[in-house]
Amino acid sequence: MAEEEQMNETFPPDPHAGVVKVLDPVQFANDIDNYKTLPWFVSVRLAFYLPWLEIFCGLAVVFRFLYRGGLLILTALILVFIGATIAAKMRGLDITCGCFGHASKNWNFSTHLVLDLLIVLAAAVLFSRVRRTETS
Repeated sequence: MAEEEQMNETFPPDPHAGVVKVLDPVQFANDIDNYKTLPWFVSVRLAFYLPWLEIFCGLAVVFRFLYRGGLLILTALILVFIGATIAAKMRGLDITCGCFGHASKNWNFSTHLVLDLLIVLAAAVLFSRVRRTETS
C-alpha cells in the first residue's frame, strides 16, 4: 500500500506547473532562494509573479491568443531556469526545483536537465511551425 501511494505521489508529473506554484508561493520562494543568486525579497516577489506569468503565457499558447508572445516568454523562462540550474550545480548546490510539485522533488539533476531540454526542443518546434505558417 505504501509503495502504491508513493507511485501516485511521483507519477505522473503535474502538467500545471504554474498552478502548483500559485498554490504554495512560500514554498516556491524557498525554491527560488535555494539557487542563492537573488536576495530573499526578490525571490518572494518572483514567487508571487512568475507562476501567474507562466499560467497566462501557457493559456496564450493553448488558445492561440498572443501565441508568439506567450511562447517567447515561456521559452525565455525555461532558458533562464536551465542557466540557473547549471550555475547552481557548478557551485555544488544540490537543488530540487519543485517545478512540478511533489512529483519532481525526487528527480536528479540529469532528469531535470533532460526534461528542460525537451521543453526547449518543443518550443523550437512550435516556433518553426509559426514561421512556416507565416511564410505560406
